[in-house]
Amino acid sequence: MALNATSETFRPAFPDHDHPKITYGLPYPEACRKHVESTFHASRVYIISSGSLARNTEALASLQLALGSKVVGTRIGMKAHTLWSEILEIVNEAREAKADLLITLGAGSLTDGAKIIALALANDVSTFEELGALASDRPDKQQEHIQPPDVPIVSIPTSLSGGEYSDLGGATNDETHRKHMFSTSCKGPALVVLDAELTKTTPASVWLSTGIRAVDHCVETICSLQGKAEADNNAEAGLKLLVPGLLKSKTDGQDLEARHRCQMGVIEAMKAIGEGVPMGASHAIGHQLGPLGVGHGETSCILLPAVCKYNAEHKANIDRQQKVVKILWEDQEVKGLLQKRGLTEGKANLGVVLDAVIRELGMPRSLKDVHVGRDKLEDLAANSLHDPWCATNPVPLKKKEQVLEILEMVLG
Repeated sequence: MALNATSETFRPAFPDHDHPKITYGLPYPEACRKHVESTFHASRVYIISSGSLARNTEALASLQLALGSKVVGTRIGMKAHTLWSEILEIVNEAREAKADLLITLGAGSLTDGAKIIALALANDVSTFEELGALASDRPDKQQEHIQPPDVPIVSIPTSLSGGEYSDLGGATNDETHRKHMFSTSCKGPALVVLDAELTKTTPASVWLSTGIRAVDHCVETICSLQGKAEADNNAEAGLKLLVPGLLKSKTDGQDLEARHRCQMGVIEAMKAIGEGVPMGASHAIGHQLGPLGVGHGETSCILLPAVCKYNAEHKANIDRQQKVVKILWEDQEVKGLLQKRGLTEGKANLGVVLDAVIRELGMPRSLKDVHVGRDKLEDLAANSLHDPWCATNPVPLKKKEQVLEILEMVLG
């Protein structure tokens, strides 16, 4: 687990899968140059970079310098929640450049975008209608005709949302503001380049909130009524890395070991999801809260404690929630924080414990905190019901009134 800054670790992210592979230990420009040549044998690289990294740091320039003439195109910046219009812009540019490798430099929306861009390139997509036909949540569309991507992706993540370890991609239709999922034939990055030093450029709010997103993966895995033992084990390992790692990152943003442990915790969280355990309402409602301008991680900060409280009040998964509580209290770092906040082991439920952790990190805890008002609740609740994870919540959410009950808890 220790971070070695002088030699490379290169291995599959998941023991039983060859895809994706991870690399850490080398500075990301050096790792990218090595694998562009030796692993992918690529000569026409298209880079999709975070706008803030490009504007405020030397991160993009360092990557471009390392790759030299192999770079045939660069996109600087994508808006949050992966807009269809921007996907199509990049598809057209990458197609014209004859790109044979996509590299993303930055946080989650770029990775989701690259997955769908690669899928769109393989299917000669150039319009909203053609892109919509690839969405997996469009039952009126035939999916058999979809061709798998043939342009691989390298991801250099700077947040902890974990999308780089999943084949699933999500993107928002600009016209309807509804987020659609793309899973049929979609393929995630072939290589994830981890560089704890680079993540120091990430705003603390993004690092910590996306870390809670990864915590959400772990919590909703363990709390699911369709759980699996191996998924539970992975989620537990993820929580033991993530929660203390986030608390240490909050205390000392320069702590590279804490940042690396958080990155390793994300892999455990995504291993858990890879076992096929369906998520619950925090993820489902969060998918539709995102298009209202709320960051991926912020949705979990706001919704996860309330969803746990809602499920407990309906006596749906109390034993499984207690398992998470026990895991968190066992860590001395977390225990100290909970005691400092006046909680007593054996008495505080999961919603209260999570609330304490999230507040300690300074993250938003209500819709008011992220400027979402009551006027948005009806549409938000209705759109959430389209998400399949509403139905797999421990208390299945089948009516708008149920979603509204959770939203009222977090209105602020």
